[in-house]
Amino acid sequence: MDREDGWSGIVVKKSRAMYDGANLYRKLEIKLDSGEVQDVKVKRDLWKQLEVGDRVTKDAGADPHRD
Repeated sequence: MDREDGWSGIVVKKSRAMYDGANLYRKLEIKLDSGEVQDVKVKRDLWKQLEVGDRVTKDAGADPHRD
């Protein structure tokens, strides 16, 4: 997915990992309205707000947000 793309979907999984050994990355697995499943890196505040089943939207050129 390109940063300029917009999308909407449902959180199906939350995860976090230290891929480079220094930075903690937070990811959401999102089932898009189109049926496609995508992994999306998100900021800590949004990651903490969301639970599996919550709806998330990303407007073109903006960061994802909870609906």
